Amino acid sequence: MKKRTPMAAIQSSSTTRLERDSMGELAVPATAYYGVQTARAIENFPISSLRFPRAMIRALGRIKRAAATVNQSLGLLDKATASAIAQAATDVVEGRLDAEFPVDIFQTGSGTSTNMNTNEVISNRATELLGGARGSKLVHPNDHVNLGQSSNDIIPTAIHIAAGELIQQQLIPALTGLHKSLARKAKEFDRIVKIGRTHLQDATPVRLGQEFGGYARQMALGIQRLKQAQAALSEVALGGTAVGTGLNCHPKFSGKVLALISKETGCTFLEATNHFEAQSAQDSLVDASGALKTLAVSLMKIANDIRWLGSGPRCGLGEINLPETQPGSSIMPGKVNPVIAESVTMVCAQVIGNDVTITVGGQAANFELIVMLPVMAYNLFQSIELLSTVSANFATKCIDGITANEARCKSLIEQSLAMCTALAPEIGYDAAAKLAKEAYKSGKTVRQIAQEQNVLSEKRLAALLDPWRMTEPGGPVGSAGG
Repeated sequence: MKKRTPMAAIQSSSTTRLERDSMGELAVPATAYYGVQTARAIENFPISSLRFPRAMIRALGRIKRAAATVNQSLGLLDKATASAIAQAATDVVEGRLDAEFPVDIFQTGSGTSTNMNTNEVISNRATELLGGARGSKLVHPNDHVNLGQSSNDIIPTAIHIAAGELIQQQLIPALTGLHKSLARKAKEFDRIVKIGRTHLQDATPVRLGQEFGGYARQMALGIQRLKQAQAALSEVALGGTAVGTGLNCHPKFSGKVLALISKETGCTFLEATNHFEAQSAQDSLVDASGALKTLAVSLMKIANDIRWLGSGPRCGLGEINLPETQPGSSIMPGKVNPVIAESVTMVCAQVIGNDVTITVGGQAANFELIVMLPVMAYNLFQSIELLSTVSANFATKCIDGITANEARCKSLIEQSLAMCTALAPEIGYDAAAKLAKEAYKSGKTVRQIAQEQNVLSEKRLAALLDPWRMTEPGGPVGSAGG
């Protein structure tokens, strides 16, 4: 086996520069804005292809920019250094240095590698702006960029900021659009009566608009839950530094930094009421993930209902017509499948799985630090972004194009044995059940059997078996079944 060259023995070249940290020297790509600690993380964590998304990098840049501004105002940084850091951090915020963030998600559980990655990128860019060479630490990654901060409060703060922005700017607007689409269909289909179903068996009639109104309400409640989760995320760890005590941090630092970030983002972020809770636990992330999981469950129920209602076109339920988006089969000509609804269900499955990871991460908190922050963050961001895009797509490419098959709805109602439910309050449960069984055996409708047996007058029978009347409260009182 070929002997590996010790790190300390690696020499700089035209393509590398030699940097030193507390562990010794290491060659870093000459053109890289990141530094030695990032290079160590690259070497230590060759785990996956997963990296922090743009939202997290943007949040880290916002924090570092605001920190530099505040530290200058507090007399802790000179104007030139603070201005250079702020400009470098702006480059991070605006995405010009995204390629300089190569650290794997599966890294140190505190996210220290990513915090130092950010510090080094900003340090070297700021050094460059001041006329220095990359790696010279004219602007120091720890002493200047990380002033008043620790990875242990920066990373959870960045997660909260990124998640809050994503929820407010992407997910809630997407869900609002989906809610409006469902509400429009509820109104459009309000006069269409169809058979209800419980246990996948025929039940008493409902209006198609009532079903879609139920879906719309699910989305409205989902939005409410997300707003509550967002409010919980607004409380952040910044100012607690290493273990929650605030060591090496100016007492006014956190409040001033968060005021700037709140103004920039349009989201409210506040210093934690209790820093020991904010850094030793992430119940708010678990809570937010729970709201996302609940939303996923809602969407999966709606998408599956849509698939069932549109099944056919001739041998299924066929009560609604789904928009045709693409050929459905490579072997069956003319087949069209509910592909948009299916994509929704797959996203929902992913989000539900992400919640398990976040839940496990949430309990991985020993004493003053939680040690699964990167993977919790990655899964949370993925869930938010997937639900955002799939909700918008579901609305525009499926829900908006749905039409009702009114004739099919009417025919299935008349054939349903559950129509006997409306007769039970007047003729009794047992007699109504007998009618249903006779109708089933004979292949006739409940109405036909009731007419043949003169169970009630024709006028009264017509009133009781009016499908529309069955979709509203009122009429004779009795057992409605299950």
